Amino acid sequence: MDKKSKIFLAVLFLLIVASVGATYWRIFVKKDYVIENQIDCDPYVDACFIWECDPASTVEGEACTGDPEADVWYYEIARRSAANIPMCDPETDEDCDPWTCDEGEKDCSQTFCDETTKEEQGVECNDPEQYNIDNPVVEEDAVACEEGDESCLEVTDADLVDCDPATEECAPADADAAVDDSAAVAPTNATDATDAAQDQSAVSAQEITPVPAVTGATAN
Repeated sequence: MDKKSKIFLAVLFLLIVASVGATYWRIFVKKDYVIENQIDCDPYVDACFIWECDPASTVEGEACTGDPEADVWYYEIARRSAANIPMCDPETDEDCDPWTCDEGEKDCSQTFCDETTKEEQGVECNDPEQYNIDNPVVEEDAVACEEGDESCLEVTDADLVDCDPATEECAPADADAAVDDSAAVAPTNATDATDAAQDQSAVSAQEITPVPAVTGATAN
């Protein structure tokens, strides 16, 4: 091998090493690249993309399971620089929010469904107003107790009543309570009255007791 060939191979080797090193520095050290991901979307608020299972598919993740929550997924597209994504797991850490953009953050966005983006995704869009009509939020009045939770089951009638005592709904309960209170207080009042009457009789008897007359007195 002549001298020119050796020089060419050396330069080529150095270029390859420099290219690999620069790529490693940018990807693994600086994380200078953008990640795009499909994340959960709230159909009550936003226009989400709608993914639906394939009834004819047998592939796990695409086939239907019979569970509406698993067979239909509402999602949006999030983009963010890898350097700004925190190293945490949203499944185990409630405070982990890797896809929320900071104010003025570069290369960070959230894409929702519209006439243009739905063609790119090949899916349909969700209408929040119609979704709220079709799926009204139902507030549960009673709290379901877990099996074996005795502290939850020990609920009195007073804990279940949430009303103003001045209203008619609470009047019967208050009336019953008033009757019970009167019955409880009556014996005490009767006893006090009897004691007072006995004391008064004793005083009266003392007041009307006649004084013995003095007899046998001789006037000088």
